[in-house]
Amino acid sequence: MASISSMVAQHRPDLGPLQDLYRHFHAHPELSNQERETAASIATELRNISPDFVIKTGIGGHGLAAILRNRGGPTVLLRADIDALPVLERTGLPYASTRRMHDVLDGVEKPVMHACGHDMHITCLLGAARILVSSRDAWTGTLVLAFQPAEERGTGAQAMVDDGLYDPQKHAVPIPDVVLGAHVTGAARTGVIGTRRGLMATSADSMRVTLYGRGGHASMPHAAVDPVLMAASAILKLQTIVSRETDPADSAVVTVASVHAGDAENIIADEARLSVESRAVNQRTRDRTLKRIRDIVRAECLGAQATREPTFQTTRAFPLTINDDEVTARVEETFAAHFGEGKPTMNDKKGEDEEGAHECRRYDRDIPRFAASEDFSILATAVGKPYCFFMYGGVEAEAWDRAESQGTLAESIPSNHSALFAPAIMPTLQVGLDGYAAAALTFLGKKR
Repeated sequence: MASISSMVAQHRPDLGPLQDLYRHFHAHPELSNQERETAASIATELRNISPDFVIKTGIGGHGLAAILRNRGGPTVLLRADIDALPVLERTGLPYASTRRMHDVLDGVEKPVMHACGHDMHITCLLGAARILVSSRDAWTGTLVLAFQPAEERGTGAQAMVDDGLYDPQKHAVPIPDVVLGAHVTGAARTGVIGTRRGLMATSADSMRVTLYGRGGHASMPHAAVDPVLMAASAILKLQTIVSRETDPADSAVVTVASVHAGDAENIIADEARLSVESRAVNQRTRDRTLKRIRDIVRAECLGAQATREPTFQTTRAFPLTINDDEVTARVEETFAAHFGEGKPTMNDKKGEDEEGAHECRRYDRDIPRFAASEDFSILATAVGKPYCFFMYGGVEAEAWDRAESQGTLAESIPSNHSALFAPAIMPTLQVGLDGYAAAALTFLGKKR
C-alpha cells in the first residue's frame, strides 16, 4: 500500500492549473442533456494530458469515454458526472455562475449552477488522469475514464449503456473488471474521504401523477368532481405508507413535492397534478412503496368518483447503490494507508498549501450513507461487474468545526443542491483526485 501512496504523491500534478480549471467548470455549468461545451472542454483536456487516450464522444448524448491501454492486465473504469442543476447561484463567489439555459424538459429558461459538485468531480478525475498517465511505467492494464451526462435526471448512465458504450460494434469501450466512482458532499469536512460496504445510497423514484375531475363553478360543487379535494385526500393518505405501513426498523421516504390545480378562485378545476418521490433502502421496500402509491391514488380517485383513472408518469428512477464488499475492502486498505484514519480536529492545518493539505486528510471506512441517490451503479451492473462508490467532504474546515462545536451543522452548512453550495477548492481537489488515482492503482496490475 505504501507504494501506491508514494506513486500518487510522486506523480501528483501542479494543482494550481487544476484549481483554475475547476473555477472554469463552475462558472460554465450546463443542464442535463445539454452538456455540449462541458464535454468539448473535457475532450480537449484529455488530449492535452496524453495523445495516447482513445477518446469516444457523443455516448448517450454528451457522454464521453477515454481509453488508455497500458499492456495486459485488468480494466478499471473511473466515472465522473458532468451535468448541472436549474438553480440560481447565491454563493457570491467571484467565479459564480451567471448562466441561464432553456430546459429541454419544459422549454423554460432557467438559471444554472453546479450545485451538486459535478464540476469538482470532472476536475478531480482529470487530475487523477494526469497521475495515472505519468505513473504508467509502474502499472499495467487498461484505464477507462467515463464522463457521464444527465446524472441529475437519473438517465445518463443507462443512456450511455443503451447507446452501445460497451458494444464492440459501436463505441467499443472495454468491459471493466471493476468500476469506481466518487461524490463530493456537503455532509463532511474538506479533507475527509470515506467508503462503506453495502448500501451507499438509496433508490429514488419520481413520478408525475394526474387526477381527473369535472370542472365547474365553485358555487355548485355538487355538479362537479373536485380534483383538489381528491388530491388533498391522497396526499394525506400517502404519508401513511411510511408512518403506518413500513417497519420502523426499515426505511422509506414518500414526498409530495408539488401540487398544481386550477388558477381561479371561483372555478373548480378539471384536473390536479402531483409530483411524488419515494426512496428506499432495499428493493423489496422500493417495490412495495411504489405499488402502494399507485394503490392509494387509485382508491382515492375511485372514492371521489373521478371521471377517469389517474395517470402515472415516471420521471426519474435511480437504482440502489450497493458497494461490493470485496472491492470496497481493497479500497479500504489503500485509503487507510494513503490518507490515514482518525477524525480531523480544529488543530489540523486547513490545506492552504501542499503540506497542510496532507496533514488534514482523514479516511473514514464507515462514512455515513449518501443522503441522495445515484445512477453510477448502472455502468457496472449492466455488465455484471462489481463497483465501489466513495465520498469526500467539501465543507471549509473552519466553518465545519465551528458548526459542529455549536451543534448547527444542519442549519448552517449548505447541502448539495443548495444555491449556497460551494466546496472549498483545497484540499477537496487534492483529496478527490488522490482518491480516484489511488483506488484505480489498487486494481491495476503492478509492473514486475
